[in-house]
Amino acid sequence: MARLKVLYKSKIVPALKEKFGYTTPMAVPRLEKIVVSMGVGKATQDKKFLDMAMRDLTVITGQKPLICAAKKSVSNFKVRQGDKTGLKVTLRRERMYEFLDRLINLAIPRVKDFRGLNPNGFDGHGNYSMGLDEQSVFPEIDAARIEVNQGMNITFVTSAKTDEEGRELLRLFGMPFRS
Repeated sequence: MARLKVLYKSKIVPALKEKFGYTTPMAVPRLEKIVVSMGVGKATQDKKFLDMAMRDLTVITGQKPLICAAKKSVSNFKVRQGDKTGLKVTLRRERMYEFLDRLINLAIPRVKDFRGLNPNGFDGHGNYSMGLDEQSVFPEIDAARIEVNQGMNITFVTSAKTDEEGRELLRLFGMPFRS
């Protein structure tokens, strides 16, 4: 079993029950999924950018990404409807906890000039979104093989009803929020 899943069951559930006054363990907020996405706009000019981003995202998440196509044509960006412009991976269960563990303990500390995660990234329903400027903060990525730095968005979907509950859940997992 993943280390953070054990932590959730043994320490986080009792702490959240005490703080928010839940009566049953099923009422306690939990992490449902993590969605990692990359916009690869440069893929419209050269298909190798999509292949490189796909390789990196597969190595980072341990799962093959889904290719997303443009819904509308935008002439200013030279994008036509149906062009492959993005990648996304939805992580659940064990892979989700393993990714979260690597993100918190390995990737986030390697970010340059890191001062904490923005606490305003919540959506009003307990879900949190953050962005990374480059994929090289993950130790699985060989920095020498990177031709183009590619950013990514990471969304944590929780069963929390409010931002306060979601923030406390992620804080107990070890997310380093700015104060």
